[in-house]
Amino acid sequence: QVQLVESGGGLVQAGGSLRLSCAASGSRNIFSIYAMSWYRQAPGKQRELAAALTRNGQTNYADSVKGRFTISRDNAKNTVYLQMNSLKPDDTAVYYCNAHAPLLHLAFWGQGTQVTVSS
Repeated sequence: QVQLVESGGGLVQAGGSLRLSCAASGSRNIFSIYAMSWYRQAPGKQRELAAALTRNGQTNYADSVKGRFTISRDNAKNTVYLQMNSLKPDDTAVYYCNAHAPLLHLAFWGQGTQVTVSS
């Protein structure tokens, strides 16, 4: 079992920045086993991938956040981050941290953190 706890959400004006954190626990060498991602779900919409970080450090971003969001990790702290800059009202959503190990058929989710961007 992997536990994921997100933090860092809040209310910010358009153009502002936030950094989300996802603290992972429950497994050794989590980042060598699991790919880590940030998903988001806006009201009335499906959950969508915002940013992903593979086990070997490659990143992938949704077109809507490219150039504004950066996913990173701190292996020593077992924490994944999502730096969000130049925020727009369309970025308003609940942001979820995900750990995925497809070969093990395992996936875990955090409880989510609300991000609200005012215009």
